[in-house]
Amino acid sequence: MKKQEPIIRFENVSKQYDDDTVVLKNINFALERGKFYTLLGPSGCGKTTILRIIAGFEKPTSGNVYIDGKRMNDVPANERQVNTVFQNYALFPHLNVFENVAFGLRVKKIKESEIRERVSEALKLVHLQGYENREIHEMSGGQMQRVAIARAIVNDPEIILLDEPLSALDLKLRTEMQYELRELQQRLGKTFVFVTHDQEEALAMSDEIFVMSEGVIQQSGTPVDIYDEPINRFVADFIGESNIVEGIMIEDYKVMFNGKVFDCVDGGMKPNEKVDVVIRPEDLEITSVDKGKLVVKVDTQLFRGVHYELSTYDKDGNEWLVHSLKKAEVGEEIGLYFEPEAIHVMRLNESEEDFDKRLEAYADGDGDDEDAD
Repeated sequence: MKKQEPIIRFENVSKQYDDDTVVLKNINFALERGKFYTLLGPSGCGKTTILRIIAGFEKPTSGNVYIDGKRMNDVPANERQVNTVFQNYALFPHLNVFENVAFGLRVKKIKESEIRERVSEALKLVHLQGYENREIHEMSGGQMQRVAIARAIVNDPEIILLDEPLSALDLKLRTEMQYELRELQQRLGKTFVFVTHDQEEALAMSDEIFVMSEGVIQQSGTPVDIYDEPINRFVADFIGESNIVEGIMIEDYKVMFNGKVFDCVDGGMKPNEKVDVVIRPEDLEITSVDKGKLVVKVDTQLFRGVHYELSTYDKDGNEWLVHSLKKAEVGEEIGLYFEPEAIHVMRLNESEEDFDKRLEAYADGDGDDEDAD
C-alpha cells in the first residue's frame, strides 16, 4: 500500500526579515492528515511565523513548503485549502453571527440555499444554533471564539490553523474550550495546527507537539514522549516542572549526581561524560531519612488542591521540588525516594537530530557515540 503524502511538509525552511532578524532556521517537518498538532514555545520563537507561512501570509526566505504534495511557496493565501482562527478572532463588528460565518461563502458566490445549510451546520458544530441573528458585540468572549471557529470550518478547509485562540479567555472557559476544540477536530477529521505558549494546553490537546526556541524545533513527539523523555535542558524546563541537576554518566545505566551513583535506564553515552539529570517533582516520594536516596530540608510547603508542593534543599544547596499527597513540616529533614525509571539523563545541549542518531546507534549495539557531543 502506497504511503500517504503528508498534508503539510516543510523542507529546509528559513525566514529572515530585511533587518537581518532570523526567525526560522532550517525547519523540517511532515504533518499527517487528520491530526492535532501544536507549535509550542515562548514569545518570539517562530511558531506564529510557521503558521503564517502555511497560511500564505508570509513567504519563506529559503526552502520549500508543500501542501498535499504541491509546492506552495508562491501560491496566494486565497488559493490554499487553509483557514485561520486568529488570536483576536478578527470578526466583523457590523455583521451579525450568521453573516460573519457566511462571509467566505459569499465571497465564493455560493448559492444562498447552500450558504444557509452550511452556516447552520457550522453553528451547530460549535453549539451556537439559535444565535444566527445575534450581534457580535452582544456575544461573550467564548461565544465570539466559537463564531471565529465556525467561520473557519464552514469553508470545509483541509487545514485549520489556530493562533493562540484561547489566550483571551478566563481559566475555566479556556479549559472548556480545550475539550471542545479537541472534540471538534476529531469529529471533523481535519488537520489542526495550533499555536500556544501554554505547556498544559499543548499537553492536553495534541497528537504531536513541536517545542520551539529561537527559530529552531528543539524536539517533536507525542505529549507523553515530550514530557517523559525531554532531550535537552530547555525542553525539560519548558515542559512541566522539573528538577534539573548536573551529573556524570559513569557508564550505561549508572549516573552520578549529588555525590552518589544511582541506577538509571539510560545509556549510549561516553564513559564519565558530563550530563544533565532530570527528575520530575511527582516522581519523588517522601520517606524517612534513613530510607531516602536523597536527604533534604523542607523550605516551603503549599497546598495545591490535589497535592502538596514542597520546595526543599539538599546539603549542597540544590533545590528539589516535590509534589506529594503527604504533608511535611517546614524546617524538618525528610528522605526522598525515586525509582531508576524516574531518572532521565540528557546530553548537554543535544539537538533532536543528534538524539535520534545516538538512539539509533545504541539500538544497533554501537554503544558510545564518539562523534556526538
